[in-house]
Amino acid sequence: MTTTPPFAQRTRIKICGLTREQDVDAAVAAGADAIGFVLYANSPRYVTPKRASELARRLPPFVTPVLLFVNETTENIIAAYASVAGATAQFHGDETPEQCWLASQSGARPFLRAARIPLGDAGGSFDLVKFALDYSQAQAILLDAHVQGYGGGGQTFNWSLLPPNVNAHLVLSGGLDAANVTAGILQVRPRCKSLAVDVSSGVEVSGPGHKGLKDPEKINQFVAAVRAADEQFAEMSNHV
Repeated sequence: MTTTPPFAQRTRIKICGLTREQDVDAAVAAGADAIGFVLYANSPRYVTPKRASELARRLPPFVTPVLLFVNETTENIIAAYASVAGATAQFHGDETPEQCWLASQSGARPFLRAARIPLGDAGGSFDLVKFALDYSQAQAILLDAHVQGYGGGGQTFNWSLLPPNVNAHLVLSGGLDAANVTAGILQVRPRCKSLAVDVSSGVEVSGPGHKGLKDPEKINQFVAAVRAADEQFAEMSNHV
């Protein structure tokens, strides 16, 4: 019999890089907590603020639209915030703590800050504790793989090299899919206040030219794998 994990152990789910109405509907139907729209023109998943606003209007209550920015101007960020009701920003470039704070209108709007974790053994040199402290005004720190350009490029970093205790809410991203997200949650969840996961390429239609086009079956498989991880973590916690 399936049981619902306690609040602190429920992993929130964000599906990112959506560009079509049917994909928004599929993510909501699967139980996603947040939907991400990429407002970075160099991304193959780019949508305009106007398009993000149109798609976000399909969301039911309590599903959060997230607007991803990379080194965008404060003015454009504030304008995009205003066009999408209830939006959270995700800063994925080189934004300083001060720039994030100004763009959030001094905390009037929530935001996430992406930390780009180096691949391989170099991941151990990234000072996530300091990064989380520097960006303590962020609602959460999103962990992504550091590859050329911005975004994780569908690659995972070495989760085992993360610090054992980070005083922040974390969002695990970078190369996640239904096959590895359970392991990622079990590895990272004990290291932070709470954990959410963020998937994009891992739930897309297979084949070239399909970036931004989501596969409903893969979305459902991903959500099921997250829920399985929550149950495993709850069982592990009960036996400690």
